[in-house]
Amino acid sequence: MKALLQRVTSASVTVIEDGRSREAGRVGPGLVVFVAVERGDGPADVRYIAAKVCDLRVFEDPLAPDRRMTRSMREHGGGVLIVSNFTLAADCRRGRRPSFDRAAPPDVARPIYEAVVRAIETAGVQVAAGHFQATMQVALVNDGPVAVWLDSRQRAGAAGASPDASPGTSHAV
Repeated sequence: MKALLQRVTSASVTVIEDGRSREAGRVGPGLVVFVAVERGDGPADVRYIAAKVCDLRVFEDPLAPDRRMTRSMREHGGGVLIVSNFTLAADCRRGRRPSFDRAAPPDVARPIYEAVVRAIETAGVQVAAGHFQATMQVALVNDGPVAVWLDSRQRAGAAGASPDASPGTSHAV
C-alpha cells in the first residue's frame, strides 16, 4: 500500500457525480492522506499505514518552536482527510504512459481502503474521507510544505522490502 501524507492548514474534497459537485469532507489543520491499495495488500499493510498516519511526528510543538516535527497527529489534534488514489501505484519506468498493473482491482481495494479509514477513526483521530472510485477535486493548503511518502512494503521486516528502495522501485507482489 502506498500513501502520500501532506501536512495542511486546511483541505477539502469534492465529489463530482452526474455533473454535480458535492463536498464530501473537510478538515482544518491536520493531514491529507492519499491512499493506493496494491495487489497483495492486506491487514498488515492497513495496520502499518494507519499507525504511521496517527503516530508519525510531522507537527511542531508550539511550546518548543525551535524543535521541528516532534508531535504526532494524535498529539497535535486536528483532522485527517483520506482520499483513495490508485494512481499512486503507477509504474512509470517504461514508455510515456503509466501502468497501473500494481493497483488492486476495485472490488479488492475498496474494503482495504475502508479498513484504513476505520483504523484511523478507531485510533481516536477525526477523519473525513472522499468516496472510493469517484471523480474528486481536492483542495488543500500545504503547511511547510511537508509531504511524506509511505510504502507498506518498505516497512522493516516486510517481504520484498529493500532498504534503499525509492517510490519508483518495483516490488515483488
